[in-house]
Amino acid sequence: MAEKILQIRNLTTGFLSDRGLAKATDRVSFDLEKGKTLCVVGESGSGKSVTAMSVMRLIDYAGGLIVDGEVLFNGQDLVKKKQSDMLKIRGNLITMIFQDPMSALNPVFTVGDQISEALRIHKGLKKKEAWRQSIEMLRRVGIPAPEIRAKQYPYEMSGGMCQRVVIAMALACNPELLIADEPTTALDVTVQAQILDLLLQLKKEFNMSMLLITHDMGVAAEVADRIAVMYAGTVVEEGTVKEIFDGPRHPYTIGLLKSIPGLEGERGGDLYTIKGSIPPISQLPEGCRFHPRCPYAMDICRHKEPVMQTSPSGHKAACWLDDHDGADPRPGAFSSQELKVTIKSKLEVAHS
Repeated sequence: MAEKILQIRNLTTGFLSDRGLAKATDRVSFDLEKGKTLCVVGESGSGKSVTAMSVMRLIDYAGGLIVDGEVLFNGQDLVKKKQSDMLKIRGNLITMIFQDPMSALNPVFTVGDQISEALRIHKGLKKKEAWRQSIEMLRRVGIPAPEIRAKQYPYEMSGGMCQRVVIAMALACNPELLIADEPTTALDVTVQAQILDLLLQLKKEFNMSMLLITHDMGVAAEVADRIAVMYAGTVVEEGTVKEIFDGPRHPYTIGLLKSIPGLEGERGGDLYTIKGSIPPISQLPEGCRFHPRCPYAMDICRHKEPVMQTSPSGHKAACWLDDHDGADPRPGAFSSQELKVTIKSKLEVAHS
């Protein structure tokens, strides 16, 4: 059995308000094997970033608190650790790339100083050696003239260049786990493809495990080994890329797949959309959280929350249709081969 670097068990994270505790994540569970990539997908508001912030224990500084559950990193429960202990792990063994590279960098320090700081704190390097390694990291992430760029400030660089700097900072201490929270969202299509290629290349080079958060199923198809689909603070489906794309079991996953341009409808036609929106965490519906938007909702879906069921292959889903005796209304399998062709053509256009 493959060794697991990260095991999340029943993670429940919430925010206190005048109305009490609002749960942003509710009993979230998934595993990440060493050297593999797990993509967490879902619309904005699904709880993806809160899950990542909880793993890093940054949620403590954002007004949130971990109510229940475990976050096991190499067998150690990060939930039970003090922030003083997390300082030795965060930025060293576990690092994170945030959505907006401009806000992730300090505008009053040069990029070389910001990379050097992590090396001096976590690796104990002297200032001169830390600066030399900072320049080398900038070179490894594809930044031209790194000796000059290291002396520049973030405002002197483009968004794509700043994202490369953030990646260099994240990988400077050779982490075991990299969390990338929608690292391409703020970038144009061409740069998105370059950053994804860079992450895959460096993941292999550094022999890292990666937890990638995205709302783009196409990105997940390109980089993931396994995919966890989140909706309204909970995981509704999890499986390998082939299982998710060839045989999706949850209606929300089916909706996300149908929304990929080129997989549903004729060219030039209307794109498929999932009707409605994710409910606020303070107003979650009774029963299945997706049932107000689900085209296959049954009476039981409106009153009873479905239980996560696991197939012999490890494909997990929480949907009452799996226990339904009648004809299954869900559409047949999507073609993972067709998806690969679609994604590949997108990347080729982006690179051209």
